[in-house]
Amino acid sequence: MKRIHILMILALLLPLAASAQNDKKTVYRFNIDEEIAPPASLRVEKAMAEAIDAKADLIVVHINTFGGTLDDADKIRTAFLQSTIPVYAYIDNNAASAGALISIACDSIYMHSGSSIGAATVVNQTGEVQPDKYQSYMRSLMRTTAEARGRRPDIAQAMVDPDIYVEGISDSGKVLTFTTNEAIKYGYCEGEVESVAQLLEHAGVKEYVIREQRYTFLDKLIGFLVSPLVSGILIMLIIGGIYFELQQPGIGFPLILALTAAAFYFAPLYLEGLATYWEIIIFFIGIVLIILELFVFPGFGIAGVTGIICLVTGLVFSMVGNVGFDFSGIPGTLIANRLMIVLVALAVSLPTSIWLGKKLFESTLFGGLALNTEESTDKGFTIADQREQNLVGQIGTAATILRPAGKVTIAGRNYDAVAQIGYIEQGQQVTIVDYVNGSLVVNAVK
Repeated sequence: MKRIHILMILALLLPLAASAQNDKKTVYRFNIDEEIAPPASLRVEKAMAEAIDAKADLIVVHINTFGGTLDDADKIRTAFLQSTIPVYAYIDNNAASAGALISIACDSIYMHSGSSIGAATVVNQTGEVQPDKYQSYMRSLMRTTAEARGRRPDIAQAMVDPDIYVEGISDSGKVLTFTTNEAIKYGYCEGEVESVAQLLEHAGVKEYVIREQRYTFLDKLIGFLVSPLVSGILIMLIIGGIYFELQQPGIGFPLILALTAAAFYFAPLYLEGLATYWEIIIFFIGIVLIILELFVFPGFGIAGVTGIICLVTGLVFSMVGNVGFDFSGIPGTLIANRLMIVLVALAVSLPTSIWLGKKLFESTLFGGLALNTEESTDKGFTIADQREQNLVGQIGTAATILRPAGKVTIAGRNYDAVAQIGYIEQGQQVTIVDYVNGSLVVNAVK
């Protein structure tokens, strides 16, 4: 009989226990504790998707950042505003510049004691204030974001523009930054808390289970590779490797380096859904056109220009989240930012490669890279044309650009030639230093 009573009690308690378990809220938590850049926006995109899969009731974002790129901040801001799950910000120390924008986009803001929010003036990488067109765009983002969350838009604008005066809050000439107590006073913070547990208690969430973001080694590696600095370095290695390979044709280390850098550049972007097939294909089409321009169509013409356009287009659009050829919803500033990364990398890599190439070819340590091998008859080589061999030591003129192959004119006659070091402009005087494999080897006359 006692056994029956126990079973009846258990039968009554089990539904109550299940109900209590179901009453627990699922809280998804992740960090933004780095510069606001492509790795951060990718982390947020991944976190928002995981929160949906986990059927989270609330998202808590632990923020501590001095800001970053405006384009990536806007992507994060948009993700928070469009989220169907409430997003709460927990500012631990700093939410400056772009960090202020993404914090204001959250449904609620909580701050640790001693923290600050504001100072959202747009500056460049050296800290110089950008022109007003950038400030105007940032002001509009801050204003519309504040309005969407029921916060005073004039305060949000004062965090960007020092010329905006907010009576009793902000003096003209100073960019607005709030302490924790000031943010609470003026509606930019729901409360001062010392931990996520206190935040949830303040928000009235009593029973909960916290799910942390799953950030694997692969995620960290992808985040590292897609950062603007690393992307720029990889582009430099691609261009430098191609340049050196063209200087000394054949499957060698420069080509392997270029292909490896291209793989590290495109692979993470492809895995994250940024780079697509057509962008990668158009990049390699650009490389092929440039090679054709150098070796098949001497001179700088349509093939070379088209190749450069294709190469730059492939590199730029691989970093932009377009869908096929649909660029709607992609900010023009984002494309301009990615274009700047590619152009700066090209501007640095080409002169550096040319300078380094001259140093290596002139160096005795790397002298084997230059076309200076002696092909004597006792080693089995024969002279195809004694007349060309006799031209060694004479002065001629570059009939075409030599990059490194082209044509030179000597005594009114054109000859196939290859530059021993770097490339030589059309019309420049050259000296004949050798005759190898049916081509004159030349150097520019300095």
